[in-house]
Amino acid sequence: MNQEKEEIATREEVFVREVIADYKLACESREASLLGRKEVLTGKAKFGIFGDGKELAQIAMAKQFKNGDFRSGYYRDQTFMMAIGALSIQQAFAALYAHTNADKEPASAGRQMGGHFSTRSLNADGTWRDLTKQKNSSADISPTAAQMPRLLGLAQASKVYRQNKALHNDFKTFSDKGNEVAFGTIGDASTSEGLFFETMNAAGVLQVPMVMSVWDDGYGISVPKEFQTTGGSISQLLKGLQRDENRGGYDIYNVKGWDYPALVNTYEKAVKTAREEHVPILIHVEEVTQPQGHSTSGSHERYKSPETLQWGKDFDCIKKMREWILEHDLSTDEDLEEIEKTAKKDVRTAQKAAWKDFHEEISVERDQVVVLLQQMGGDNEAIATLGENLKKAMDPVRKDIFTAARKAIYNSIGSETDAREELKKWLSENKDKNADRYNSHLYSQSAMSALKVEEIKPEFSDSSEEVDGRLVLRDNFDALFTKYPLVLTYGEDVGKIGGVNQSMEGMQEKFGQLRVSDAGIREASILGQGIGMAMRGLRPIAEIQYLDYLLYALQIMSDDLATLHYRTKGGQKAPVIIRTRGHRLEGIWHSGSPLGTIIHAIRGIYVCVPRNMVTAAGFYNTLLKSDDPALVIEPLNGYRLKEQRPDNLAEFTIPLGVPEIVREGNDITIVSYGSTCNLAEDAATQLLDLGIDVELIDVRTLLPFDKNHLIVESLKKTNRLLIVDEDVPGGASAFILDKILNEQNGYFHLDSKPVTLTSKAHRPAYGSDGDYFSKPNIEDIVETTYSILHEADPESYPKMF
Repeated sequence: MNQEKEEIATREEVFVREVIADYKLACESREASLLGRKEVLTGKAKFGIFGDGKELAQIAMAKQFKNGDFRSGYYRDQTFMMAIGALSIQQAFAALYAHTNADKEPASAGRQMGGHFSTRSLNADGTWRDLTKQKNSSADISPTAAQMPRLLGLAQASKVYRQNKALHNDFKTFSDKGNEVAFGTIGDASTSEGLFFETMNAAGVLQVPMVMSVWDDGYGISVPKEFQTTGGSISQLLKGLQRDENRGGYDIYNVKGWDYPALVNTYEKAVKTAREEHVPILIHVEEVTQPQGHSTSGSHERYKSPETLQWGKDFDCIKKMREWILEHDLSTDEDLEEIEKTAKKDVRTAQKAAWKDFHEEISVERDQVVVLLQQMGGDNEAIATLGENLKKAMDPVRKDIFTAARKAIYNSIGSETDAREELKKWLSENKDKNADRYNSHLYSQSAMSALKVEEIKPEFSDSSEEVDGRLVLRDNFDALFTKYPLVLTYGEDVGKIGGVNQSMEGMQEKFGQLRVSDAGIREASILGQGIGMAMRGLRPIAEIQYLDYLLYALQIMSDDLATLHYRTKGGQKAPVIIRTRGHRLEGIWHSGSPLGTIIHAIRGIYVCVPRNMVTAAGFYNTLLKSDDPALVIEPLNGYRLKEQRPDNLAEFTIPLGVPEIVREGNDITIVSYGSTCNLAEDAATQLLDLGIDVELIDVRTLLPFDKNHLIVESLKKTNRLLIVDEDVPGGASAFILDKILNEQNGYFHLDSKPVTLTSKAHRPAYGSDGDYFSKPNIEDIVETTYSILHEADPESYPKMF
């Protein structure tokens, strides 16, 4: 009996200690929010957005968050990140100040505004850490609800790892047999976004372990939720997703954001269900407050009534927790006051340390430049003033230092003093340092970079069969799926029928529905699935059925995938392959080629534009040996064209950024890609009959573009350039022209004006005639090429029309 009493007493002591520790953390996080706002308003930081009012819900959620789990949330989750040990108060302020030292600010090395959280999944050399030994947060982005598609993939990865027993032994650093839960968070107003509904529906269909928390403070900035959600309640609106004994779906919970014991119990029950049963959960956390309003950009007193503001004070979650602690005699008023006082002190100490680290680094650079400016300013009043002003500047940033240094160089043109040379040297060295601080890691810089994959040429023999292009792809995918157990693919019509063009024929029967699966018509979340699964070590090939439909996913590609490696400064990666098909088919929405739009929106993702299926297969082989994300656009009219099937399937590789000279010639260089390159090849044959010897170059990839400058070498020979592109005028052709003329200095070698031949400005019209009169055709290429030669040498090439 005594032992039982002792055990009960011990459990009570542990419980009380845990409650008090939670209260302490809530107070510290709140003080960090309050002080953070002041730092912005006093000019030390640019912008602040904090998680005050949501502390208790996030602490309750963190209690159920285990090693290996993943978060995909948004910029209010400060307390949660602190609770899982992934964010210190000092790091929170380092992020607020944009400290570029990744050791001090590991989430983004100062690249993201404060409140955008992440953990580091990669070692310094770009290799994976053991994700099962740490608590993981995918990197936040600002666009509302854009964290949702990625969340779906993070959750689906657990399903794949649990159900595919072939992955249980060799990939233990990625998953503990699928025992992980993906936690999502979102503000109530952002649930109005289509991305939220699309993802919620998909998670219900897939039945994945996803716990979705909605922080409901009643507003989306100034707009109340009655203008956001039908009936004013997202959980009521989604009641149709509730599962029962007859159908799958969600478990849905409602809980108050100020009710500490209810929050703890709710999350314990909900997460246990998700983890064990692999089902999605919705937790609607209502009556959340927002003590400081939306952000530092304004005051909520402008749009909230006095009664609403007073309610927020009365139901502040920390105030309510304090009342609950005292009501249950878990502490004394004096002890809680001491916790609150200490929290203020500790937060201020952490803030000062973060500011000191941030400011001292820049002060050293400022002092170096001031000394040089003083040396240069002896007989130059303008430079002396620059030096004096920089010396006196309160809290200067690097922009101030560089501006003063560069102006000093302007103001001393013609002078060759030692100080000026030292300043030029300083600028050069620090330009390189700042390139690393602010511009690096757009793409992989690791040994696994796609640009470092060794080229292995396709091998052909007398026994190499000539087959439809689709069979080259199918057989190559078959070999890849056999070689790489982490590879899987999914999309509309990919599974049962093997794709709309039969390039996955029979693959589902051979490799199973888990690795070759159908998906609903929901391109944004198809892409998000790929991002999330790739972030957990899988190698997804996400299929978007046609290039035109990529626009549905373009925002996620641009805002999330393309920026991931950059915005974490190499801390996270998602080497997903996006597979689609495009260029020429029929009609306005099945034959688009908006490559200008795409390549300018997704820098950070490689873009491959093969003209045939052997090249396409080679790109897949290359990319699966790399750790970069990429888009591969297969030529839509190439699936039934005959090609030789290589003998070394899954082994041969096509290098990225290396064009192919399709045919050599001396009179003019024609540059193209994809299906249009095949038309240009036919045109080149006809032009030879007209006495014009074309050198045709297939760029093969637009990102990267001709990294060895092969095209300018061709121009040195031909001195004339035609770019043939089926994008709109000024689309990808303008990008190609800029690369050749400016980056490669091709204009030095031109004897004629460079010409671009593109589609019309409108979408392609339907039918064969619509295609012929909307996009460049063989006759257009012949006539345009001939006109360039006619202008240069009318005697040899008389006027055609």
